[in-house]
Amino acid sequence: LLSACSRFYWLINLNSAVVFVSISYIQQSVARNLGFLIPFVSVLMAMITVHMIRGEMIYKPKTDSSLLTTFGVIASALKACCVRYRYFSGGVTNWLDHAKENYGGRYSETQVESTKSLARLFPLFAFQILYRTCIMQIPSGYYLQTMNSNLHFSRFVLPVAAMNVISIVPLLILVPVLECISSCLFSFKDTGHSPTVFIVVGQLSAALSVMVAGFSEIHRKHFPQVEQTLSEEVLLVSSMPCFHLAPQYILLGVAEALVTPSCSLLSFRLVPERIRGISMHFLTLFNGAGCFLGAFFVQTAHAGTQGNWFPHLLHEGKLERFFFFLASLMVVNTLGFWTIAHRYSHLNQEYTDEFRGSLPEEKLLKHEKAIKHYDSVLESSPILSPMEET
Repeated sequence: LLSACSRFYWLINLNSAVVFVSISYIQQSVARNLGFLIPFVSVLMAMITVHMIRGEMIYKPKTDSSLLTTFGVIASALKACCVRYRYFSGGVTNWLDHAKENYGGRYSETQVESTKSLARLFPLFAFQILYRTCIMQIPSGYYLQTMNSNLHFSRFVLPVAAMNVISIVPLLILVPVLECISSCLFSFKDTGHSPTVFIVVGQLSAALSVMVAGFSEIHRKHFPQVEQTLSEEVLLVSSMPCFHLAPQYILLGVAEALVTPSCSLLSFRLVPERIRGISMHFLTLFNGAGCFLGAFFVQTAHAGTQGNWFPHLLHEGKLERFFFFLASLMVVNTLGFWTIAHRYSHLNQEYTDEFRGSLPEEKLLKHEKAIKHYDSVLESSPILSPMEET
């Protein structure tokens, strides 16, 4: 599964690299409106293609573990907890057990146990919010740094978005390498440590990237200012070559290569099959929350410091302070995830040994296997002795 997730994100980023190089150049050097027209036509053609082949798609029947069922289990358990905390003493090992039919709830054991396995992933999702905020510095803080640096390269003006390719190249290189390392050195099916180790190392790389961005901003201000034309507008920028910003892009690309496939793997593997789609939706939801948190940080830093930490003109502000603040938060976030990483190292074993054995379907299957085994024993071992048969 880790190999499948890695290949999936590898193909996505390969496509992103082509898009950043081609469309950004067309939009900046050829025609700005044409850069918007190409994605629109591409999405329209993709929608038409999906519509044409929808008859050949495989549709699975709906299960009882929908998103409404998951929220219903949580709401029922919370309501029961409030009532029993007020009038009765607790007698369950997990607060979600209050939603079971055995404890006065209205949901089956299968539905509640599935929700419990999903609830165990919420801390993992929460620690991805600040990480996604660091990733969103590419189209915000890093973009401003690149735009205010010297983009000339051998009589050619690089598109600002082309610097994103530098963050994609490490991912395209590291994904095959990490796949080989994971298959040769790590056997996470036995130890369970490989995905969580990748996440911790990736988040540290993201924190280091933002810290390097702060030092790069200080370094950029030591260069004299020159005029540079972007999209028919003359800007006063630093004469520092934009390639001096490459280390922070590379570190963020390394982080993305380590964290995103591992989180997708854990979100898919550590829950029952019936709610794997819901688990991936929650991961996407928390990633989106990280994007909104990044925008909130930018607005708060700009308004709270009166444009000092996130200025309109970088040479007049202190953008490096914002980067150092975000890097310190990311270090704390990484340490927090490291303290709970052991939960996801052994969760798969708990799910296999305990949860599956507690489901009514699995119990019935075990009983059927036991009956078949008993019948085969009776057939192979005659009950009557030879004397009785005669």
